[in-house]
Amino acid sequence: MELEITSKRENQLLKRVEIEFQAVHPGEATPNRDSLRTELAKSLSAKKEFVILDWVRSDFGRTRTVGYAKVYKSKEDVMRLERKPILVRMGLLAAEVKVKKEKKAPPAKEAPKKEETKPAAPAKEEAKPAKKEEAPKKEEAPKKAEGGRPAEKGKEAKPAEKGKKEEAKPAEKGEGKKPAAKGGK
Repeated sequence: MELEITSKRENQLLKRVEIEFQAVHPGEATPNRDSLRTELAKSLSAKKEFVILDWVRSDFGRTRTVGYAKVYKSKEDVMRLERKPILVRMGLLAAEVKVKKEKKAPPAKEAPKKEETKPAAPAKEEAKPAKKEEAPKKEEAPKKAEGGRPAEKGKEAKPAEKGKKEEAKPAEKGEGKKPAAKGGK
C-alpha cells in the first residue's frame, strides 16, 4: 500500500494538523482503519494514538482509497476535542455499556374474588351446560281450506279423495274473485 498526502493544513487554534490523503493498494483489499492510522503515524512521525481518522472512502472497482485525518500533538488534546463515538472507534476510550433497568411490571389488576359457598362437587355440576329451555312457539297461521280460503275455526281442510271431484260452489255477489283488469295486466 502506498500512502500519499494530498493536502496538509496546520490548525494552531485546535493544536492539530489536518490531512487529506490517498492510499493506492493494487492487488489488495481496501485497507482497514487501523492499518491506515499506522501508515499515517509513520509518515508524519507521530504516535498512532494521536492520529484520528475522520472518514475513509474507497471507489468501487478501483484500488484507490481517499480519506481525511487529524493528527494531534498530545493525548489531552485528543480527549478534549474529539467526540466520544470517534474516540471509541479509534480504541482510545472504552464504550459505555448501558445497563438496562428491569422494568417492573405494573401491578396486575386483581379480579374481585368470588366467595365459594358451595363445595367443590356442586361446582362441577354448574360447569356442565344447562339444558336449553324451549322457546315459546309462535301461533300457527290458520290453515287454508280448499280454494285458498281460510278454514273456519274448528274445521280443518280435508284432503281431496281420489276419484271424487268436489263441486265448485257458485260465488255469491261481492264475494270471491275480482273482475279481471283490461289491458293484460
